[in-house]
Amino acid sequence: MWNDKKSIVLSKFCILAFSAMLIGVVITAPWIVNWFIGFSRSYLVGRKIFFLFTIYSGSIPAALLLFYLYRLLHHIDLEQVFITANVEYLRHISWCCFVGAIISFVSTTYYFPWIFVAVAAAFMGLIVRVIKNIIAEAVELKNESEYTI
Repeated sequence: MWNDKKSIVLSKFCILAFSAMLIGVVITAPWIVNWFIGFSRSYLVGRKIFFLFTIYSGSIPAALLLFYLYRLLHHIDLEQVFITANVEYLRHISWCCFVGAIISFVSTTYYFPWIFVAVAAAFMGLIVRVIKNIIAEAVELKNESEYTI
């Protein structure tokens, strides 16, 4: 039978799987870029360093996002949902999305399709920011109700 605990375990597993994939991409980035440039033909020749910069600089907010997401799930697993730490984790996650969007947007100067990644990352940052605001209000209401007799 599927329950909340199993869902959290699955989510944690997925975060660890994405972390492993991120490490794999960082390690194999030069090969991936060479393959992609070769596949795309002459249009991208000479832009390898730009792709590597995008991948390596984008991996930092991606790794931080996965870390904060894991910590958030850990608190939820401990049934600590409406706490200030979770609001902070959501704030950090949204900023990681926005930093990824900025990196991708800057990368459109050499490869325009990065705009799709930039828009998706900014949209995710916006969604997480709204959820963060909702959780922050819930934390405030919870704290007020605890002080009320």
